[in-house]
Amino acid sequence: MTDAELDLTLDRVIRAPRAAVWRAWTDPARFERWWVPAPAVCRVDRLEVRPGGAFVTRFSEPGGVLAPHMDATFLVVDDQERIVFTNAVDSAWRPAAPEPVAMTAEITLADHPDGTDYRIVVRHGDPAARARHAELGFLDGWGTVTAQLAAVVE
Repeated sequence: MTDAELDLTLDRVIRAPRAAVWRAWTDPARFERWWVPAPAVCRVDRLEVRPGGAFVTRFSEPGGVLAPHMDATFLVVDDQERIVFTNAVDSAWRPAAPEPVAMTAEITLADHPDGTDYRIVVRHGDPAARARHAELGFLDGWGTVTAQLAAVVE
């Protein structure tokens, strides 16, 4: 269930089987190919896709220095169905105050006649955090990386 005052959502049909989308989420080499909007570059430091596992990435512009990007913890992992992570708790299980906003993201995968029904729900603690994330370009950013994910697996 979503709350329009607190959550941002994105839905897309990816023309590939769920197993391929799942591999793109769980294999570091594949994950690096789509996680940040091109032409930026992503590097995975830790991708432990299991409850309590670390999710740590860095990014840079082409030719730039790698900078911290995501330091989060996976909360729920249901094989080939759902991944939930939060950046409000870092990879060392310490409370975090991430910039630009704290969030919990839920990615669900379901069978679709044309491939995979891919759904993202990003939950925020208050309407101001949701509004800030929307203003910073949630739809453009998450939409771009979802399109890149599709390009990797289709």
